[in-house]
Amino acid sequence: MTSVPRPAAELSADDARRIALRAQGFLGAPDRRAGVRGVLRGLGQVQLDTISVLARSHELIPYARLGAVGRTTVEDAYWTGSHAFEYWSHAACVLPVEEWPHFAFRRRAYRGRPHWGHELSAGAYDKVIDQLRAEGPQTATELGGAKNKGEWWDWSDTKIAVERALMYGEVVVVERRGWKRVYDLAERAIPQTLLHDDLDDTECVRRLVRQAGEALGVGTRADIADYHRLKGEQFDAVVEAAGLVPVTVTGWGKPAWADPAALATEPRGRHRTTLLSPFDSLIWERPRTERIFGFTHRLEAYVPKQKRIHGYFAMPVLAGGRLVGRVDPAREGGTLVARQVSLDGPKAVPAVARALREAAEWVGCDAVRVERVDTPGLAKDLVAALG
Repeated sequence: MTSVPRPAAELSADDARRIALRAQGFLGAPDRRAGVRGVLRGLGQVQLDTISVLARSHELIPYARLGAVGRTTVEDAYWTGSHAFEYWSHAACVLPVEEWPHFAFRRRAYRGRPHWGHELSAGAYDKVIDQLRAEGPQTATELGGAKNKGEWWDWSDTKIAVERALMYGEVVVVERRGWKRVYDLAERAIPQTLLHDDLDDTECVRRLVRQAGEALGVGTRADIADYHRLKGEQFDAVVEAAGLVPVTVTGWGKPAWADPAALATEPRGRHRTTLLSPFDSLIWERPRTERIFGFTHRLEAYVPKQKRIHGYFAMPVLAGGRLVGRVDPAREGGTLVARQVSLDGPKAVPAVARALREAAEWVGCDAVRVERVDTPGLAKDLVAALG
């Protein structure tokens, strides 16, 4: 790790928290004119995941910032008009199409190594490319089948080929049909002005470090590097050129860097009260969430049921710029079911009730039922607040 220059500013822990909230779109009036695409551009990426409880994570993320945005509007913002593309960033993500040139370094890296250990039959790759060129956008099934007859990871040659082409940048996802990817050639789907790998690796990484710093507002080396899954050494090599400034944050115990624009004005405005997807970039990195909010959270969907503490898809509740509880939601017809609710004391009750009511309305539920509250004495208060 390189030496850290003299800090440009000293921030309190509360300063850093508010800067992070504003950068992530949770403090101040949301830009409703820019809408979902504005959220995507501001964050730089939105993580995708197969789990759907209230909604899929890529829907929950703009909802958390904008409120009850139409779900069709969300889908259209990502997958119509060549405004975005899917790629590997923090994980599988939707990214603004303007970032295409900056992932040239990752496309080059994928071309230089095996694809997840999958073997590919001779001619299979060219066959998929030729079929897309001749017939237009298709799913893996339409291209010839996504799986063999084995387990779920037993991909067919067609699926291996088209996913390899996606990683290489020759193919992009232009639509989702029932959560199935619809593939097309990048030469048709990406605007010609952006369809290039001209930037060298250093320039790509410099841009992504800058973008991550802007999206986070303030962060440690690990915070900023992890945003696009960069290595610490890559961060070190470009952070000065990226224009982020070193700062100290009380209680962090680690060097930090900030977006200069985030330091220029005091973060003020209205706080959002909302349920957060566990895959939301505000909280997806556990050490950062613990450092900023004093809140420990883990996704328990893949934890055996008997070992879960907060529930299958526990969603943290943000209110007043703090994380004040968790809700593990489900849907039964027109009822949003709070299977398990964890509250950070009596003061959290009104905020959790509000978050539940708004989420219920957004997904078309007309009632909320609470099954379990971790502090039994607050269950009655929560039910009353839901009214």
